[in-house]
Amino acid sequence: MATPVLRWCCPGRRWVFAGIGGVSRHGRGVPTGSTSSGKRGQSSVAQQPLITAQKPRKGEREWAAVVGLEIHAQIASNSKLFSGSQVDFAAPPNSLVSFFDASLPGTLPVLNRRCVEAAVMTGLALDCHINRRSLFDRKHYFYADLPAGYQITQQRLPIAVNGSLAYSVCVGKRRSQMVTRTARVKQIQLEQDSGKSLHDSLRSQTLIDLNRAGVGLLEVVLEPDMSCGEEAAAAVRELQLILQALGTSQANMAEGQLRVDANISVHNPGEPLGIRTEVKNLNSARFLAKAIDYEIQRQINELENGGKILNETRSFDYKLGCTVPMRDKEGKQDYRLMPEPNLPPLLLYDSGSLPPGTDPQQVINIDQLREQLPELPRVTREKLVQQYGMLPEHSFALLNEVGLLEFFQNVIKETRAEPKKVTSWVLNTFLGFLKQQNLAVSESPVTPSALAELLDLLDRKAISSSAAKQVTDVKKGNPRAINKLIGLVRRATLGRADPTVIKEVLERQLSS
Repeated sequence: MATPVLRWCCPGRRWVFAGIGGVSRHGRGVPTGSTSSGKRGQSSVAQQPLITAQKPRKGEREWAAVVGLEIHAQIASNSKLFSGSQVDFAAPPNSLVSFFDASLPGTLPVLNRRCVEAAVMTGLALDCHINRRSLFDRKHYFYADLPAGYQITQQRLPIAVNGSLAYSVCVGKRRSQMVTRTARVKQIQLEQDSGKSLHDSLRSQTLIDLNRAGVGLLEVVLEPDMSCGEEAAAAVRELQLILQALGTSQANMAEGQLRVDANISVHNPGEPLGIRTEVKNLNSARFLAKAIDYEIQRQINELENGGKILNETRSFDYKLGCTVPMRDKEGKQDYRLMPEPNLPPLLLYDSGSLPPGTDPQQVINIDQLREQLPELPRVTREKLVQQYGMLPEHSFALLNEVGLLEFFQNVIKETRAEPKKVTSWVLNTFLGFLKQQNLAVSESPVTPSALAELLDLLDRKAISSSAAKQVTDVKKGNPRAINKLIGLVRRATLGRADPTVIKEVLERQLSS
C-alpha cells in the first residue's frame, strides 16, 4: 500500500492525507505511518513535525479534525466542596480527611458557599447563562481512591450553560499574526475531586491518599470547536488566565489544579463526525497540544489503512510522545446517574428576585457577584496595546508569565525610559535571565527599581547598551548582588562608560 503522508494545512483548520507510492514528495520531516497490525492501539504514526501547505494536491484526501475539551479546575477555597476539611497541596498523606471524605456511614454533605460563588463568577466571565435553579447528581464508578463509589456532580442541570471563550493563536508564515477564535462553552458544573492513587512498582502495590478526595472542582466543558493541539492549548491557557484573574482557581497545572481531557475525532469534510477517543488527565498545555496532534495523526493513519477507531479512553505517554489505550469508553448507562438524595436544588437569586427581608449571608446574589468581577485578561491586553503602543504578542507575553505584568508596570512607574524600550528589556533581557536561572518572577534577584535605574542610566547615555547588559551577564557569581551593582555602575561611570572597565569592576565586586 502507498505510504501515507499527513500535511497540516492552514494551521488549525485542515488536515490532508495522501498515498504517494512509498516515497515522500516533501523530503525530510514528513511523518510516515506503519501498516495496521489489526491489534487495538498498536498502529500509530511517529510524532514528527507537520508540514504546512495551502491546497491539497491531486490524489490527496482531505481530513477534518474535531477537538472538544473537558477542563477540571480546582476551586481556590480553604475547605472542600461538601466538608470542612482543609485544602493543602503539600499536606502529609491522609492528614486532611473528614468522616464525610472517607464516606463513613451517617455523614451528610454540606455545600461550600465559596465554591458556588466561584462557579457563578467563572460563568459570568465566560458569558454563560446562570441557572437560577441547578441540581446535583450521583455519578457511579469504581476507583480505589473514590471511597463512596460515586461522585457528586451536576450532569443534568448544571450551574451555568451556553457561554463562550475567546482565545488567540499565531498564524502566518512567521507565526507573527494573532487571530482571535471562539470556542463555545457548553456548561460549567460543580463536582467533587477524587483522591490520588500512588503506584509503587517496586513493591507491586498501590497507595491511596484521600487528601484530595472531596476537593471542589469546576468542570468547564468546551464544545468541539477546535481542530488541532495548538488551538486547544491556546484555549486552555486563556481559561487559566481568566481563572487566575478571578481568583476562582490558582490553576497551577504542575500541582494538578488544572487538568484537561481532550475528545478527538477525524472525518472527511461534508461527512458525519467520526468516532471519538478521549485522552485523559493532561496537566500541561504543551503535552495537551502534542497529545491531540499525535492522536489526530494516529486516527487518520488507522482509517487510511482500513482499520477503525474505537470509542475508548487513552492516556498520553510524554516520554514516548504517543497516546496509549487505557479502557473502553464508559457510556451514560455505565455511570448509573441518579439525583443526589442528600442535597436539595441549588437556588440562586438576582436583585430583582431576592425575597424581601432575606439575610444576604444565606443566599447568593448573582448581580452582586457580577459587580465584583475584576478586569479580565482580554481587556488588560487591549489596554496595554493602546497605552504603551506595544505589539499584541508582547501583551500576551506579559500576561502569560505570572507576576511579569506587575513587574513591568512597576518599572514603567520608576523610569523615564520609553515604554517600548522597557518592554524590550523586560521580555528579552530580564525574562531571558530568569529562564536561564530557572527562576520565577517572584524569585528574581533584580527588583523593578533596580531595572528602572539601569534603564535611566541607559536613557541618559551614562552607560552603553552593552555595558547595561553586562550587569546581568555577571550574575553567575552572586545574582543577589545585582541591585547593589547597578548603584555601583551609576557611581563609577560619571557620565562616560567603558564596558570592559565596568565588567571588571562588577566581577571584582562579585568575587569579594
